[in-house]
Parts: sequence; structure tokens; C-alpha cells
Amino acid sequence: MIRAEFFSRDGIPAGFCISGHAGDAGTDIVCAAVSSAAYLTANTATDIVGAEAGVRVSDGRMSFRVAGKEAAKCRDLLRGLEAHLTALRRQYPEKIDVIHTEV
Repeated sequence: MIRAEFFSRDGIPAGFCISGHAGDAGTDIVCAAVSSAAYLTANTATDIVGAEAGVRVSDGRMSFRVAGKEAAKCRDLLRGLEAHLTALRRQYPEKIDVIHTEV
């Protein structure tokens, strides 16, 4: 199962950590959708918006964190990713879990 955890600070989105697989790595449509959306969000935030962010990627895991003014720059991007993954969860509840954590 994919676990998508979204972090917020004082109600402002501050990042995410996505881990796990929905099926066999490299073959599952839900994994592909989640990976693509996460990379799009991180790349848009850093390369287009110009936000300074901590991004870490390893096998089956991606984390993205922003702080302070950088969080305000990424607010809509992070909310968009959360909305997208929440919609995927409604379609595939056995494959993805979406969690919210205040930090």
C-alpha cells in the first residue's frame, strides 16, 4: 500500500512523504500516477517556482519539505497534490492511504 503523509505548519502545507507500492514496483497504474504527481509537484516547486526545498528520493520513498516563506510559495502546489491523491484514494482505497500531520 502507498502511504501519502502531508505535513502542515499552522495550517499551511509544508511538505509530504510518500512511501510504499500499490503493487509490483514498476507495473502498477496507481504507483505510476502517484509517482508522476509527486515528481511534478517537487520539480515545479523547485525549478519553476524557485522554492528552496528539501527533497529526498530513495527506493519506494519520496519526501519534500519547505519552511517559512518557501511554504507560502508552494501552498497551492501541495494542496493540488493532496487533492489529486485524495481522489485516487477514493478510486483505489485498497492501494493508497492519505494522512495529515501537523508539525
